[in-house]
Amino acid sequence: MTNATSERPLHSVSVAGIVVREDGRVLVIRRADNGAWEPPGGILERNERPEEGVLREVAEETGIDVEVERLTGVYKNLTLGVIALVFRCRPVGGVEQLSDESTAVRWLTPAEVEQSMKEVFAVRVADALDGPVPHVRSHDGVRLLAA
Repeated sequence: MTNATSERPLHSVSVAGIVVREDGRVLVIRRADNGAWEPPGGILERNERPEEGVLREVAEETGIDVEVERLTGVYKNLTLGVIALVFRCRPVGGVEQLSDESTAVRWLTPAEVEQSMKEVFAVRVADALDGPVPHVRSHDGVRLLAA
C-alpha cells in the first residue's frame, strides 16, 4: 500500500508584483543571486495570502509600498515545479532602496523590460499591461512552452 501523501506532487508557490506607475514605467530589480532583471517577488509563506505576499515581497526587495489591483497571470516552471502568481500593482508610497536580494531597483519602460529580461519574466510584464484577463502559461525556466 502506498502513502497518498508521497504520491502528491510538491510545488512551490511564488508571487510577483508588476508595479506600474502612472507614466507606464514598471518597477524591476536586478537580483543579487544571479544578476537578472525581474519583477520583484518571491516564495509565498505557508500561512500568507497571495496578496499579502506580494505587498511584503515588493516592499522588502524595493522599498516601494503597493496596492494590489488584480491577478494577471499564473505561470508554472515545469523544470523546477514552481507556480508563480503574478499581480498588477500600483505604487502608493515608499522610496526605492536596495536589499539583500536586489542590487538595483529601476523603473523601466515596457520596451526596456523586453530588452532587459528573459522571455519568461518579460511576458509577465506584457501580460499585466495587456488587460484584465489573467493569462496561464508554462515554461521551462528559459522559454515559454506552447499550449
